This record gives sequence, structure tokens and C-alpha cells, in this order.
Amino acid sequence: MSTETYHALTKAPEPDAPLIFVFHGTGGDEHQFFDLAQQLYPGAGVVSPRGDVSEMGAARFFRRTGEGVYDMKDLARRTETMAAFVASHKAQHPDAPAYGFGYSNGANILASVAMTYPGLFARIGLLHPLIPWEPAANPALSGSQVLITAGKHDPICPWPLSQRLIDWFAAQGAEVSTHIHDGGHELRQPELSALQTLLTAP
Repeated sequence: MSTETYHALTKAPEPDAPLIFVFHGTGGDEHQFFDLAQQLYPGAGVVSPRGDVSEMGAARFFRRTGEGVYDMKDLARRTETMAAFVASHKAQHPDAPAYGFGYSNGANILASVAMTYPGLFARIGLLHPLIPWEPAANPALSGSQVLITAGKHDPICPWPLSQRLIDWFAAQGAEVSTHIHDGGHELRQPELSALQTLLTAP
């Protein structure tokens, strides 16, 4: 695998700044969060890939057979592909810590990669993730910094599954922070403030 596996927007990090991988939601593209990442952490490098699965024209990072029903074999394959893509970009900037954040489908592929390869990211922001499977325990996540945001009335990501994911990361020893609002699947400004805190904290 190489840095060319996905079509992506990229920006190299300035000295002593991290490399931030950003993952769009269903129907988004490489532009969705590219500028946001630079606003949240000026000077950071950014890698923003476009999902290579099309669902009726909407870009995604893995296949699903229905709302909240994932093609787990496809997810496993694409998790491996994304992990190799991330590792290739990291190798180009060995002195920059790797952070990541994603929204919705982007949060799901990021979570899957982090669960499988916990050494790839030092910090991850999962904005409205939906993890409907039972992840295997992975104590290698201990010490990782994880932000999870959710809406209590999110019709796409039911709150009980969000709570289960929060509990799962905590059980692995990750340093978990959260921002929960009373709305649905929309991103709200306090979530982005919490994400900026995660990315820029010393």
C-alpha cells in the first residue's frame, strides 16, 4: 500500500506539529473537514482521504447492507487498507505524532482502524460514531486519548450504542472525554471546541 491508495488532500506539518487524518461522513468528500482541521490546529499537517465506496453516488469508507447494518467482511478489508494508507503517510513524517478525527461513517472507519491497530494514532476524535458490533478487547489502547461525541436523540447512532462505545474505550484504559448534546446527528459548535481541545492539548 502507499500514500496513493486513496484520493486525498494533503498538507505537510510544520515543525513540532502533528499530522491529522480526517475522515468525512457519508456523502462527504476530502474537502469536508480539510479546512476545519487547519482551523482547529494551525500548522498541523492534514491528510483527508475520500472514501472509495459509492452508495448510490454517496462516498463512504466501507459497504453496508442497510442503515446500521455493516458488511463486516468489507469493513475488515477496508480497515486493513486504511491502516496501511495511514502508516505510509506517517512514515513520511516520522517526527510528527498522528491524530485523527472523523464524523459518522468517517468516525466508524477511524474507530475500526484504531481498535485493530492502536499504535497508529495517539489521539482520536469520534464524532457521532456507530459501532454496532462487539469489539474485541485491546489493552494496547491504554493511554490513548479518545474523544467521543454524540446526540442523545440521534436517529442514526442510538444513544445506548454510543454509551457502550464510551464504556468500551474506558475499559481498555484509554483516556476518554465526551461531549453529549440533546439533539440528533448534527455537529454542534461545542463538539468542535471539544475536538480542538483534544487536538491541541499539551
